[in-house]
Amino acid sequence: MRKVAVGTAVVCAATACAVAALIVRRRMRNSGRWARAMAIVKEMEEKCATPIGKLRQVADAMAVEMHAGLASDGGSKLKMIITYVDNLPTGDEKGLFYALDLGGTNFRVLRVQLGGKEGGVAKQEAHEVSIPPHLMVGSSHELFGFIAAELAKFIASESEEFQLPSGRQRELGFTFSFPVRQTSLASGTLIKWTKGFSIDEMVGEDVVSELTKAMERRGLDMRVAALINDTTGTLAGGRFRDKDVVAAVILGTGTNAAYVERASAIPKWHGLLPKSGEMVVNMEWGNFRSSHLPLTEYDQSLDAESLNPGEQIASSPLKTRKMVVKLCDIIAKRGARLSAAGIVGILKKQGRDADSTERRRTMIAMDGGLYEHYTVFRKSLESALGEMLGEEAASSVILTLANDGSGVGAALLAASHSQYLELEVP
Repeated sequence: MRKVAVGTAVVCAATACAVAALIVRRRMRNSGRWARAMAIVKEMEEKCATPIGKLRQVADAMAVEMHAGLASDGGSKLKMIITYVDNLPTGDEKGLFYALDLGGTNFRVLRVQLGGKEGGVAKQEAHEVSIPPHLMVGSSHELFGFIAAELAKFIASESEEFQLPSGRQRELGFTFSFPVRQTSLASGTLIKWTKGFSIDEMVGEDVVSELTKAMERRGLDMRVAALINDTTGTLAGGRFRDKDVVAAVILGTGTNAAYVERASAIPKWHGLLPKSGEMVVNMEWGNFRSSHLPLTEYDQSLDAESLNPGEQIASSPLKTRKMVVKLCDIIAKRGARLSAAGIVGILKKQGRDADSTERRRTMIAMDGGLYEHYTVFRKSLESALGEMLGEEAASSVILTLANDGSGVGAALLAASHSQYLELEVP
């Protein structure tokens, strides 16, 4: 039976528009018949249909795979990665914290002044740096040396607006958007490079250790308090603003979800149970596959075609452009409804879905361009949630936009896992 990865179905909305445009234009050119193009639209509507019954099957399958992934590594299509984040921000955090966001050919450094319940994120500054191409294929010493040097410059430029208490070490949240095997809250070994990086000697090494050594060589007294990904950071940002945030979903050029799990419900966790009783789990749900939604030829074309959406659409006649827009909306609605099914799967695992007897206010932190800027996508997702949960249950589930998990979210996690927390308890 053919299967489709939820991640592909969700994030293909933009790319598939380009593929759809190519296929529509090609078929119109070959056949010369507008009727054939109209038939494509009807075919897509049929193949991308996501009736409520199928969505419920996807949600049920998601919940089953979540249980399996929590039981053992490799036992599920979902990785269900233990993040070691057991203290999400409460909103009470105060002080100056930093973030390093390394996820591509550029990286960002941030400083964030937190003012607690009253002040929130009082002030923040960020600086973006391009990584010279030769450092992406050089040595780890050179790459992290360059990053540490830029971090040192950033700190040297700090104004008096940002206050670090006397005698305290600076603390940083490190967003590292490459595959790592996390071994603790502030350590993880690189599995492989992506996005044009190729430094073989780093594979299998602890990325936090490499950064720490580079900072020490620069004389920079800074501690990496947390190693995270952007989804976990989005969850932290959401929780800082609202204590009822229990999950985060990214819907952009990539898709992922993270949520708060009871530590006692994670069989593969062999450490002591954290005092909070909770653990954030990074699902890596883009790997989830379901047989309930078949692949279309447009999905298959994504791997075979590399197109510029703007050029393809702009060069089409108006009539064709309108058809491509309709195709994009069809594909977007499918992705949105699948995303809703994934969210319901998380709520089922947490006991917060329509079957739960207790109605609790449930906030989901959302980020990513598809959700934020694509109105058809966002409305379709919200509508599908309502269909699946029912009016009463859906009224207690609220989606909230939470930007910059990879930046501010990382700084917030440095704050919630600060080595000075006990000193600040009244």
